[in-house]
Amino acid sequence: MGLEVKSLELRDWRNFEERDIALAGMTVFHGKNAVGKTNAVEALQMLTAGQSFRKPKPSQQIREGASSAKVTARLEGDGRVLDLSCTIESNKRRFTRNGKRIHAAEVPQSLMSVLFNPDDLSFVKRGASYRRDEIDSFGREANVGFAKVLAAYQRSVEQRNRLLKDASIDQALLAAWDESLALGGATLLQSRLRLFGRLRDHLERIYTEISQGERLSCSYECSLGPDVEGLSRDELAELFVKRLHERRADELRRQQTLVGPQRDDVVFLLDGRDARAFGSQGQQRSIVLAWKMAEVELCEEIVGDTPLLLLDDVMSELDAERRDAVTSFVQAGIQTVVTTTNLNYFPDELLSCAKVVRFGE
Repeated sequence: MGLEVKSLELRDWRNFEERDIALAGMTVFHGKNAVGKTNAVEALQMLTAGQSFRKPKPSQQIREGASSAKVTARLEGDGRVLDLSCTIESNKRRFTRNGKRIHAAEVPQSLMSVLFNPDDLSFVKRGASYRRDEIDSFGREANVGFAKVLAAYQRSVEQRNRLLKDASIDQALLAAWDESLALGGATLLQSRLRLFGRLRDHLERIYTEISQGERLSCSYECSLGPDVEGLSRDELAELFVKRLHERRADELRRQQTLVGPQRDDVVFLLDGRDARAFGSQGQQRSIVLAWKMAEVELCEEIVGDTPLLLLDDVMSELDAERRDAVTSFVQAGIQTVVTTTNLNYFPDELLSCAKVVRFGE
């Protein structure tokens, strides 16, 4: 059955002084706004993804007046018991698994999670960086190697950008950086394209299923040009260097790197028309819903276990048809934690087998 989270302990975490929560296969956090439901979801994400969607400073996760915070989750399944914890002191986070120190990037090796919150509903129409980050966040969780390649490339871009801002720039040094950046960028791009291709297969099928036959096509828009899928790393690196040379004057004028994975995007087409410009709100929300479902399925495919699905206050933002799609999906044996202010968003048959945890009482 894979691992499931059985309990969550919060100590001086956000607004909680002390709170212990038992979790089931389906757990509903119910209560008014601003009572801590999302804070509890964030703790679960920290213990499964090694990071928070809020991107806070560590000190922001410590309850006001306290000197430290700690969150702990017990995972059980397949004859295993794992205790995961994150301790925050001052401006540092420390993760442990069964008492042994681990890096944040290693946290998802125990159990991955997929988070869906209201900000994700604008996934289609927000800037390209949001869609890139979604792919990369999933890649970091699914593969420690992906996380290392991404971090190394991001450092290279930052260093090269500093070089481009130098008024007395050394052209020979810049050319050397081009070669280094191209190799790291090609490695990241190849990994990202492979991941995207697998996500796309699930996404397009799921979208058709939840939109009553309407067809979606999804493509990766690469700053190196079209038709990059299938190229080797060396071929991508060679093309990368060529594009850098072509954009040299623009880069020197704008003092930033204009080519590479940090400039790429994902495009969604409905009947050949850009969903960002022409898709209805309902269609755009169906796309992001299908994307999250695709991440769950791909996680099962990659790591062999079902992830923890975290649905933070999204049911109120979806219409009845899409709420039904979510309900059908989570009833397929996926451990789910969902927050809501209104239990009426859920059918009685779902609530009858769910654990409802009250907040703010």
